[in-house]
Amino acid sequence: MQGYILHTQKVRDEDLLVYILTPSLLVKSYRFYGARHSNVLQGYKIDFELEGSENFLPHLRSVLHLGYRWLLSRERLLVWQQFMRLLYAHLRDVEQIDEVYFRELELCASRFDRGAPKRLLIESYVRILEAEGRLHDELFCFICDEPVEDRVALARSFLPAHEHCAA
Repeated sequence: MQGYILHTQKVRDEDLLVYILTPSLLVKSYRFYGARHSNVLQGYKIDFELEGSENFLPHLRSVLHLGYRWLLSRERLLVWQQFMRLLYAHLRDVEQIDEVYFRELELCASRFDRGAPKRLLIESYVRILEAEGRLHDELFCFICDEPVEDRVALARSFLPAHEHCAA
């Protein structure tokens, strides 16, 4: 199974809870400290196996890091990890997910070394909003409900607003 690590959370004695985005699931798994954690970092694409447990979370086993060349660039890695944090916050309470999230991460990761990273992620975020049906195409200020005619300010989730309303 392959996926992107959206979030890691330390628990007792250096063990980790690892949240992994796969094409159809957000997997919450447990990683023991005895296993090396060097290839379990936020934003990494990994190949992994889950070992089931009846009364506990599945154990993350046989982790193989599937690296990209751009991971060696600290600036690009930090931007990528920030996007992972936003995506985790968005999907945190969901288990079954649509493939659009994984597909967008695959597309961004493959283009990340050639393009402007922030632009790629913004375009990806817009496509995700569009797939979720949350992209606003009417130019009405979300604060005062008046039409926006000249200069547009974009707020959270690309909601249009007047410059003076958003300030």
